[in-house]
Amino acid sequence: MKRLITISREYGSGGRLIGAKVADKLEIPIYDRELIDLAVERSGLSREIIESAELQAKSGFAYSLANSFDFGIGISPEPSSIDEELFTTQFEIIEQIGRTGEGVIIGRCADYILKNIPNVTNIFICGEPEDRIRRCVENYGETHEDAKKRIADYDKARANYYNYHTCQRWGDYHNYNLMINSSFMDEDAIADLIVEFVKNRKMKVVEGENHE
Repeated sequence: MKRLITISREYGSGGRLIGAKVADKLEIPIYDRELIDLAVERSGLSREIIESAELQAKSGFAYSLANSFDFGIGISPEPSSIDEELFTTQFEIIEQIGRTGEGVIIGRCADYILKNIPNVTNIFICGEPEDRIRRCVENYGETHEDAKKRIADYDKARANYYNYHTCQRWGDYHNYNLMINSSFMDEDAIADLIVEFVKNRKMKVVEGENHE
């Protein structure tokens, strides 16, 4: 059975690094920045335009407004056409990966996009605030206050982006198979835990699927 894993994560929780370790241990591809390469190839847009649109889409006013009004019910903010084109392109790429391949997909609403594909393992990585701040200070050379602000801004942006596009709540345990607080284990141990979970989890039997 193919391995499809999505990893959503709080900023500074180490989720991207953990995802890379999981992909390495399972010998399957990882899709994070790689999705931008695929989006450039598919859309014909330049890398600079896509990177700019991805950043703006995750922090734009329209997404914040939609989030404030309970997923936009009663209001219809419309992000720019480039933002929507980027989301549609990444949606199609992730959906194709789900149908035809396997891998670890980082963020980008992948758990929602692949919701109709059986037995995808959806992971959410969180962490204690001080540990996330410390990781940002150590990894990015930020001050304590700058790291604290960046974490708050990025978490809000990710929640707004996810909530807007999925009509679900980012970080809600109902959307995931496994939630892990990275403050209590190191990255390698967490990656091992995820690999064991993927290997041993109960898979749903899909009607009409051949199990011979």
